[in-house]
Amino acid sequence: MSLKIIPFQPEHTSHFKDLNLAWLEKYFYVEPKDALLLGDCENAIIGIGGYIFMGEYENTPVGCFSLIPYKENHYELGKMAVDSNYQGLKIGQQLLAFAIDFAKKNNWDALTLYSSTKLPTALHIYRKFGFKDVALEKDLPYARSDVKMELILG
Repeated sequence: MSLKIIPFQPEHTSHFKDLNLAWLEKYFYVEPKDALLLGDCENAIIGIGGYIFMGEYENTPVGCFSLIPYKENHYELGKMAVDSNYQGLKIGQQLLAFAIDFAKKNNWDALTLYSSTKLPTALHIYRKFGFKDVALEKDLPYARSDVKMELILG
C-alpha cells in the first residue's frame, strides 16, 4: 500500500472532520473540544502553531492526525483517524511513524496523547512505538480519556 502523507490544505477540511466524526460517533460522542477543533481546524490547530497531516491513498484521503502545541517544545498527538474501509492496512502505523519522525526532525522534546481503554488496538500500536502510560491530570480535555501516554524524544 503506497500511502502519501501530506500537509493539510484547506480542501482537506471536510475530510479531516468526517474521518474524525466517524470514529468519535462509533465509539463515543462529539465533545465540546472536538467540536471546536473539527469545526475550525485551521484556526483551532494550525492557527495556534499546530499541524495537520493527511494520509492519501490513490489521491483519496484515508487518514489524518494533528499535532497541537501542548507545552514548550512538546506537542499533543491527536485527531488521528483512519477510514474504516482502509483499516487493517497499517495506515495508522504509517501515520504514527510519520508523526514521530516529524517531531524528531523538529527537535521536539516529547509527544503526548490521550486515548481510551475502549480502543485497545490503538493503545497497542502506541505502546509498540514507544509511548508510555503516564498519570492523568485532574481536568482532562476529554471525558472519554482514561489513558494518557507520552513519548520522550530528546
